Amino acid sequence: MWRRWLVAFVAPVLAVGLVAAPARADGLQPVTSTLTSTNPADNIPHAQNGDTKAFAEIGNTVYVGGSFTSVKAAADASWTARSYLFAYDKTSGALKTGFTPVVDGAVHALAVSPDGKLIVGGAFANVNGVSRKNLVQLDPTTGATVAGWVGRSDGGLVRRTVVVGNKLYIAGAFHWVNGTQHSLLARLDATTGAIDPTFQIDASVARASSELVWGLAVSPDGNTLVAVGNFTEVNGQPRNQVVVVELAGTPTVADWSTQRYVAPCYNWSFPFYARDVDFSDDGSYFVIIADGGRGDGAYCDAIARFETATRGAALDATWVNYTGTDSVTSVEVADNVVYVGGHFRWLSNANGNDSAGAGAINRFGLGALDPINGLPLVWNPTRSGAPAGTTDWGPIMWELWRGSTGLYAGFDSDGLGNEYHGRLGLFPLAGGRTVPAVNAPTAASGYLYLGTADGQATKVSFNGTTVGAPVASSQPSLTAAGAAFSIGNKLYWSKTDASAPSGSYLDVSIFTGGSVGAPWVSSGYNNWFSAASMSGAFYLDGRMYYTKAGTNKLFYRYLEPDGYIVGCTEFTLPSQGLAWGTVRGMAWVAGKIVYGNTDGSLRAVPFDETAVDGAASVEIAAAGAGVNWSGKTLWFATS
Repeated sequence: MWRRWLVAFVAPVLAVGLVAAPARADGLQPVTSTLTSTNPADNIPHAQNGDTKAFAEIGNTVYVGGSFTSVKAAADASWTARSYLFAYDKTSGALKTGFTPVVDGAVHALAVSPDGKLIVGGAFANVNGVSRKNLVQLDPTTGATVAGWVGRSDGGLVRRTVVVGNKLYIAGAFHWVNGTQHSLLARLDATTGAIDPTFQIDASVARASSELVWGLAVSPDGNTLVAVGNFTEVNGQPRNQVVVVELAGTPTVADWSTQRYVAPCYNWSFPFYARDVDFSDDGSYFVIIADGGRGDGAYCDAIARFETATRGAALDATWVNYTGTDSVTSVEVADNVVYVGGHFRWLSNANGNDSAGAGAINRFGLGALDPINGLPLVWNPTRSGAPAGTTDWGPIMWELWRGSTGLYAGFDSDGLGNEYHGRLGLFPLAGGRTVPAVNAPTAASGYLYLGTADGQATKVSFNGTTVGAPVASSQPSLTAAGAAFSIGNKLYWSKTDASAPSGSYLDVSIFTGGSVGAPWVSSGYNNWFSAASMSGAFYLDGRMYYTKAGTNKLFYRYLEPDGYIVGCTEFTLPSQGLAWGTVRGMAWVAGKIVYGNTDGSLRAVPFDETAVDGAASVEIAAAGAGVNWSGKTLWFATS
């Protein structure tokens, strides 16, 4: 068993089956993503022992919290004793020697108040020799306690601090804040530390062990809060591990619940498994990550996207990415990328159980996902590179945090990006790349191409309702072809190949000026997939839809153009009144599926990405009307 660790909380100290079809968010389309470099910055300091749990920035200073006991600048030979909290210069990486707070317990959370002070939360009791239970505000230059700031907890744990405007949200394992009763969640004035009595959202009743809130996020507009952790009730309402709170006006528990965090997973090791949550930059969705092993219908060891505006009971995620029973412990959503960290070896591994199943993508402890479908982008720095005598591979990636210059990572080991980085690192934006948003052609008119023989195709103009006269189109690169579809300037197509593990590859060619270029195999990660089994296919909004000869279903898998990766899970779209088993070749054109048939005809049916009603299907070209539309190799293009 890969996981050999257990997070248990004894207050107050930290001691494939079938996958359900996901919900479909309205208007979900590909987005341009900005990835950081995979090469960690070389000037970031190192920490020793323990771990790094939190980051914050004020001006040109970076603050780092955790359970470490000593630190050193990247170029230094010797260590400086510094427990739990230190600061360094963002440009040079030099330690800020004038910042010397004395904290007697681990720092779990950092935030910045509107007046530029540092707010610190954690498992400490005293700061600078004075009682400051779990919560304190510090001078950002010296680390001196701001005496007039009145925020206090009751000696449990402040695990998370989030500042939005002048509101400070805290979460953890506490029951009193500033002498008033608050269970696991509270809101304070960020400038003064005074309690906000209008926020009375109390989480309670642990699944097992001790109750706590472990992860917390607030939407950028300040209207929605999501908390995750070891609880089953919030304000007397059943909410298992996850609660959504409406913050506009008097805060209330939202009409939002999911059954996906109810099952126990591996309950002998994990009292709870929803570990972290973060909102997208625009606040339209949030992502929850989990450890836990496996459980019946549960999102254990998984990453899941939920839409912020959705309300109701028994809600499912928009998409889910399973690791195959390896832990995910941190998430950061930024720049249209879902960054995840943990103790996993693969992503997209719903078919694996402590091993790589069909469709698994190698990702060693770090990954970046497309927010539209949850598939991995080409970003694979790995948690590796720890020198001999240091900690090679720790169980927890405690924190991923998007700072002003890149993505900070806090962890419990000493390798990152195949280099030595003691307990923390930074993936800079400099040297990263932009992943463009690509989709099926959106034009209302263009051309239908139909493969007719090796190296040959027929080109027919199409205005959305009628077809023009057929024209022969020489395509010498298009041989042994099956189903085909367009994404941006590329043509994806099935190529029968006896040397392929499955008997066929999903190939990719540049398609420009009406010509199919020399193909390449899409990805070695797709070797398990039998592309030749598709009798027709098209791509739209992060999904590859396809049919199979003789099977009356419209299937789909996620497909990631950045890396050409096919998703590991097959879904079926609801439909009625259409014999998908006789479909041969498909294309998406201006809101319709245009498809050929075994009888040689060409038809179209409206498509809204949620269901298909065959009663609305219309004939575009009759069988025997000049073109035999019974071939699998059909695609739409604008040239």
